[in-house]
Amino acid sequence: MALLLPALAGAESPAPRAERAETGDPRHLDALHARRDDAALLKELEARLAEALKRTPGDYEVLWRAARARSWAAESTVDAGRKKQLAKEAWALAEKAIAALPDRPEGHLFAAVSIGGYAQAVGILAALSEGLEARFNERLDRALALDPDFNHGIPVLTKGRYFYELPWPRRNLHRSAELLQQATQRHPVNLRAWLYLAETQLAEGDVQKARASLERVLQGSTEYDPPEARRVKVMARSVQAQVAERLK
Repeated sequence: MALLLPALAGAESPAPRAERAETGDPRHLDALHARRDDAALLKELEARLAEALKRTPGDYEVLWRAARARSWAAESTVDAGRKKQLAKEAWALAEKAIAALPDRPEGHLFAAVSIGGYAQAVGILAALSEGLEARFNERLDRALALDPDFNHGIPVLTKGRYFYELPWPRRNLHRSAELLQQATQRHPVNLRAWLYLAETQLAEGDVQKARASLERVLQGSTEYDPPEARRVKVMARSVQAQVAERLK
């Protein structure tokens, strides 16, 4: 998952202001991230992050934003090898962010998201055999404890998706739906929450509910995070085809 996570008010990194201006103002990094589906602006964002990491490698504000960018890139690629590498890079950056400021949610959330991306690249069963489930839940549960509503409820959404992604017989669609409904109720603008809820409802066999949730995706505003929302709307097309087939 790759997500738009706004900088928290009042959060300052250890880097002096003059040096921060040289290595990348977080506000400018966030502005580039908000237009990350523009190839030229994404390239500029990656260049600025790379420079900032070289100059201030322990800067929390740079580390979590770099993890965010790698997570977005990992989800963007269909190449399993590339996805695995990008997810590992995002995970490493997120762990450094956690070491710098363990009581902020961004590092924990992106560590969990990156582990999830890595698991998708190598396969869920392979990830389970590597013992990644415990690490994923440790990071995600910490993010949930710090701020379950962070960034439009992404920690809750991610936990709901976790119960959907588990292989049989550990898959828990009821718990997945429960958490995703919580995410959509508290953060109705979050189109990914609606999409994941639709997929869970479809897996439960409730096609009408799945269709209603999917309509919230297709008709929803992209304003909260245009690149993310546009990506989710594209992802929704395959689910829409599945719903249409089931309704025949």
